Amino acid sequence: MAAVTASMVAELRAKTDAPMMEAKKALVEADGDMAKAEELLRIKLGTKAGKAASRVTAEGVIAVALEGNVGALVEVNCETDFVSQNDSFLQFANAAAKLVALKNPADIAALSELEYSQDGFGPTVEEVRKGLIGKIGENMSLRRFTRFTDSALAHYLHGTRIGVVVEFDGDEAAAKDVAMHVAAMKPVALSSADVPAELIEKERSVAEGKAAESGKPADIVAKMVEGSVAKYLKEVSLLDQPFVKNDKQSVGQMLKEKNTSIKGFTLYVVGEGIEKKVDDFAAEVAAQMAAAKG
Repeated sequence: MAAVTASMVAELRAKTDAPMMEAKKALVEADGDMAKAEELLRIKLGTKAGKAASRVTAEGVIAVALEGNVGALVEVNCETDFVSQNDSFLQFANAAAKLVALKNPADIAALSELEYSQDGFGPTVEEVRKGLIGKIGENMSLRRFTRFTDSALAHYLHGTRIGVVVEFDGDEAAAKDVAMHVAAMKPVALSSADVPAELIEKERSVAEGKAAESGKPADIVAKMVEGSVAKYLKEVSLLDQPFVKNDKQSVGQMLKEKNTSIKGFTLYVVGEGIEKKVDDFAAEVAAQMAAAKG
């Protein structure tokens, strides 16, 4: 049997980030063959990925890749904010954005099958994802992406938790300012005409309930409702919102001054819409004590 040295264990740990004893066991099992030991650990890490798959991934990062008029916005999730700052995780997210921009996958499944290698894992995005789950010890998932091809593009990233891509014609600096504005004010649509009907109806229903309590005549109530809806539309429509850098003018007015038009925008916020697990530690301790008592 080949001797397993400390330097061999260190080398294998550097390649796989496996615990020291696991690395040593793999080398012993592989009779000192580094490549075989690495493969054994990858298999073992893969079982970790399977166990992690059921855990909620509500943290993560937004990554963007832009090259001329082609770009992509991607959300990649993990379980904790700590892992969202991990270098390997960030590399994976940025690579996913570049692959979406360059390869134009139809959906997450197609993106997962694209050729990619990282940290000794591969040869596909999915195999790298599974490998990183085992290496880092947390579940992670490719959640969503949007690809852009038809316009000039500007973007803004607020750290790694909020990402915006704006499609525009005109002044790039103005478009970048709009991307920053979108991240701050989170409009739901470009203009009032683009606000989804279900959101308008929800707002109308709330306004009707409030107006009905006023005891005013029906015609006044109707005007109150329409006034509330109009105010809501102005608040959630990008072009009507007060511009964050100068609230004396709307975004639409600023763009007119800059001879710039916005064709559309996409806003991603990490974990938006994902139901996070809230641990009730008191209940958990009580349950454990009850179990201990028999």
